[in-house]
Amino acid sequence: MIDTAFSTPGRFWRGNIHTHSNRSDGVLAPEEVCRRYAAEGYDFLAITDHFVGRYGYPITDTLPFRTEGFTTILGAELHSGAMRNGEIWHILAVGLSADFAPPASSDFVPVADQETGPALARRAREAGAFVAVAHPEWSQLPADEAATLDAAHAVEIYNHGCAMGCDRGSGLHVAEHLLNSGRRVTLCATDDAHFNEPDHFGGWVMVRAERNAPEDLLAALKSGAFYSSTGPEIHDVRWHDEGVEIACSAAVTAVLQGQGTRTSVVHGHSQTRFSLPYGKLAGSPWLRLSIIDKAGKRAWTNPVWCNAA
Repeated sequence: MIDTAFSTPGRFWRGNIHTHSNRSDGVLAPEEVCRRYAAEGYDFLAITDHFVGRYGYPITDTLPFRTEGFTTILGAELHSGAMRNGEIWHILAVGLSADFAPPASSDFVPVADQETGPALARRAREAGAFVAVAHPEWSQLPADEAATLDAAHAVEIYNHGCAMGCDRGSGLHVAEHLLNSGRRVTLCATDDAHFNEPDHFGGWVMVRAERNAPEDLLAALKSGAFYSSTGPEIHDVRWHDEGVEIACSAAVTAVLQGQGTRTSVVHGHSQTRFSLPYGKLAGSPWLRLSIIDKAGKRAWTNPVWCNAA
């Protein structure tokens, strides 16, 4: 099995790919948002302001705030079309060009005959963006409706702003429904920070690339060469014929998950290495790992596909 996050040349770069500024409904100016993430030790950031007419369809320019040790990727949170619950779609698009054509979405209310959410996501992906299903639990997005977003590379497995603001931060149910249907989506953790509550520095991606450069990071995101975390670090993962070996920061639990209810789990007190047998998971088409530390913080690998060459 191929795990690109731990086999791709390079090193891990820490980044947040979903954040807002005062170009839309965030509190802080883009320069200050970038300054705070850089000061917190992040290597990169995507400010993804709400791409609606109310705010002038912003793709926030963060190029002036790049430094030798900190870079940015342009992006936006896209909106268009009605979900079944009557609310407008929320679609994360990282790596948009500044001239991406806006949909006819003047505000956060869907209107007749506007571009659908799935069509908008396809257009963003065709334009070169990394596309993710944003905060499906917060959106109350059913798994079968999420499946219509066929251009999505990923699902937000964790959204810190939604976890802090309304205890709806998970994307696991939707992500695993898509995996079970054969969709090769990856799992990204994000902040969705607005800086109006404790919604920042809580969920991030660790992207493996040779350079901390926008084009390298974006290519790695698209290829799945990353893992997600709210705290623990995963240093290495090795998939063998009978099981998987993990090297990580101190953790108390490692869980191997796949299709269905069966899991393989090891508990400890302060372990930095785990070895988990596949056991009854050996027939699953996909496998993924969760690492949990003593504070309850988690890290998640992307799924690996057992029929991968």
